[in-house]
Amino acid sequence: MEEIQTKSRILSIQNLVIQFKLRGQVLTAIRNISLDLYKGESLAIVGESGSGKSVLVKSIIGLLEKNGSVAQGSILYKEDDLTKFSTEKDWLKIRGKEIAMVTQDPMTSLNPLKTIGKQIEECVILHQKLQGKEAYQRTLQLLKDVGIHDVEKRYKQYPHEFSGGMRQRIVIAIAIACNPKILICDEPTTALDVTIQAQILQLLKNLQQKYGLTTIYITHDLGVVAKVADRIAVMYAGDIIEVGQTHEVFFNGKHPYTWALLSSLPQLGAKGEELYSIKGTPPNLFKEIKGDAFAPRNPYALKIDFEERPPFFKVSETHYAKTWLLHPNAPKVELPQNLQAFFEEGRRFAHEH
Repeated sequence: MEEIQTKSRILSIQNLVIQFKLRGQVLTAIRNISLDLYKGESLAIVGESGSGKSVLVKSIIGLLEKNGSVAQGSILYKEDDLTKFSTEKDWLKIRGKEIAMVTQDPMTSLNPLKTIGKQIEECVILHQKLQGKEAYQRTLQLLKDVGIHDVEKRYKQYPHEFSGGMRQRIVIAIAIACNPKILICDEPTTALDVTIQAQILQLLKNLQQKYGLTTIYITHDLGVVAKVADRIAVMYAGDIIEVGQTHEVFFNGKHPYTWALLSSLPQLGAKGEELYSIKGTPPNLFKEIKGDAFAPRNPYALKIDFEERPPFFKVSETHYAKTWLLHPNAPKVELPQNLQAFFEEGRRFAHEH
């Protein structure tokens, strides 16, 4: 799959397979994924729990668990193939400095025994090579950039003196202090209430523009995606099954799994009726998957879905989907009623704007 983009490629994942050894068995968590990331864009990787989203980004930053390894493929960044890195020394050239990560639980990222000012300042000294008063002033500026007020006072406080939303802002400040080119946000708003979520997402958007960042969002929440992403990659059972610009996936999604995710949006529910939920469970990744992994849960599945894995079919220059429904010989299927209305409304909106 070769996507045509005007932007330059900053990271390229090619034919990636990641496996974990568990109690004498092999679990294939990432099943031959190829994906490009373009400079300055915001890419969201979406899928339900266990689809492989976090494993994929951990492999980019060298944080795979000890029993995990890259069985095949490459992750190209600048002149390096990151899958060839074998020591912590290798990864320290990249982690933080080039590619930084914001996790979903800020308390696990912060040292409870150090003031938050000192924790940010350590990164400023290490990555921006500033000392003394310059490092202190830069730290205060970073606190302001992430929306913290009364920064001199806050500099001297400890993580337990901050709310969850404030701690998430501190973790973001630490990531930005490293001056990275790529910022990975792994479910950055999961633990926060809805109003705080919106603030954090807006903050990340502002920082992306101010610092010229390329961002990757990991999320299962399509509502989050609509607010922040330029492009979406939909993951299922360790594979990317659809990728396209946000409006393409939202209002012209082609894979039945994408339809199922969209149908689960609360705003598509009918008053007085139960919210849609995807029937069945994801496949067992200890076993070899034949055909399309989503086939057993897919009401639109064709016979070939159970036999052969679909390739990427091209929908547009920027939109691809792995579903046999896009094959020229496939039967035409009727979209669910609620999705038809949603797609039409979205296309109308896109046309008007």
